[in-house]
Amino acid sequence: MTATPSTTVANLRDLGGTPLSGGRTVRPGLVLRSGQLDRLDLDADPVVAALGVRTVIDFRTDAERADHPDRIPAGARLLVADVLADKLREAGKKPAAAQLKDLLSDPAVAEEHLGGGKAQALFADTYRSFVHSGSAQAAYRMLLTEAADAEAGPLLFHCTAGKDRTDWGATVILALLGADDDTLMAEYLSVNPAVKRAFAPMIEGFTAAGGNPDIALALIGVFPSYLEAALAEVETRYGSMEKYVREGLGVADETVEALRARLVG
Repeated sequence: MTATPSTTVANLRDLGGTPLSGGRTVRPGLVLRSGQLDRLDLDADPVVAALGVRTVIDFRTDAERADHPDRIPAGARLLVADVLADKLREAGKKPAAAQLKDLLSDPAVAEEHLGGGKAQALFADTYRSFVHSGSAQAAYRMLLTEAADAEAGPLLFHCTAGKDRTDWGATVILALLGADDDTLMAEYLSVNPAVKRAFAPMIEGFTAAGGNPDIALALIGVFPSYLEAALAEVETRYGSMEKYVREGLGVADETVEALRARLVG
């Protein structure tokens, strides 16, 4: 997976180039991931314009989309797939993955709700919900179905920071295409530099106001334990990624084969 030097889209990455089994790689320019597209400006960003994105899948909540609406390339389709909708209803409040800015605005509130390892526990719980909640299953089913469809053209999927919800989508695609466990983890962790750059002013403000830097890092960064929680949930509930995709997401074997035929180079 390669970072794409966009000036108006945070954490834009192409799944293309990721190594797969048998010495093969993911074909470039077909499936991309990023943070939100609220600042997308194709006139000022020829790198993104050249990608020719035809389909955008937005994994964010209603509130996130209302606060920072996507700017979509002309002629592209926007598909909404709220990963956290069921988690939101169950918790009665926004999960941490959907309220980074709120949580980093008040160090005292952050310490109360997220100190002492609570942040890590909340994220692990959210990652498990990516596997088993109905809204998440619908979102990732849409992602795989669209990514397998040549008519979808170059596809970009994203959440707010382009990490948790987006990272799980990338993990599922790459696992199906034949990436090994080490590659999945390396690609998962590779978003950290871009995410930290994007949120640097917020982190600095939080710590300057007396906030615990460990809490900020737990919210902004991604950690092996987060992804491991989701992978363990797949193993516990389904036994394998293939069965999770078939039985949990309801994606037909023919769609998985079409995905591989389209994306494996």
